[in-house]
Amino acid sequence: MTLFIHRLSLAVYFIIVLVAVGVLTYFGMSYYNLPIEERYFSGLHELLKPSGYIGHGLGIVGTLLIVVGLFGYMARKRMKVFSRIGVLKYWLELHIFMTTLGSVFVLYHTSFKFGGIVSVGFWSLAIVWASGVIGRFIYLQIPRTIEGRELSLQEVKDFKDELDLRLKNKYDIDFSEIRTTKFSQLRLKLLSKNISGKDYKKVKALIRDERKIEKRIKRLAFMQSMFKYWHVAHLPFALIMLIIMIIHVSVVLFFGYKWIF
Repeated sequence: MTLFIHRLSLAVYFIIVLVAVGVLTYFGMSYYNLPIEERYFSGLHELLKPSGYIGHGLGIVGTLLIVVGLFGYMARKRMKVFSRIGVLKYWLELHIFMTTLGSVFVLYHTSFKFGGIVSVGFWSLAIVWASGVIGRFIYLQIPRTIEGRELSLQEVKDFKDELDLRLKNKYDIDFSEIRTTKFSQLRLKLLSKNISGKDYKKVKALIRDERKIEKRIKRLAFMQSMFKYWHVAHLPFALIMLIIMIIHVSVVLFFGYKWIF
């Protein structure tokens, strides 16, 4: 996948979630703003209530998105048979998109009415989603290969040494001497060495990579530790959410709510 296609896919994910929120809010705002006891008299009640045509459908589609997004990513990450299907990084992004969109649908399925065991499941879902956002931030701070494999501290240092050599051998630049130099000042130094404008852009990119790597080396151990602790919060609530989801779906089927089927 090229960089352009990757960025385009992320933009499409974001737009889909944004449009879903916008459409559902616009269509149902008058209903969701009503007190619970007055919703029965609304013309939208039969459509938007949790057991309604749209409300029930949102619950089913949202649940499927969450389940497929969750187990699809877990299968790609943990099962060897799927290890060569796509890049793990892209699977993670698809997982985040599907679970986020699914959470939006489940939220509107509840019609913002929470009670009993369902409320425990919903707030578990909210915690899982919020912790997922935090986990994504931590994940990005840990250097990885394009396949998503976490790099060791030594591998990161080796990569930094490689950049040092490229700057030194090709452009006669010692990174330790210009570590904190501003690019405006650095440009003057490079011009004095007869480095062309085209090469200056390459040097600038290399120096930026160097600075990023230095920062990541300093906080790598901390972020790896945080990522381990993050699983302690994320996974149990995900398990609670799934258990309550199964109970909820079983009860719904037991009482004969089968949507359009």
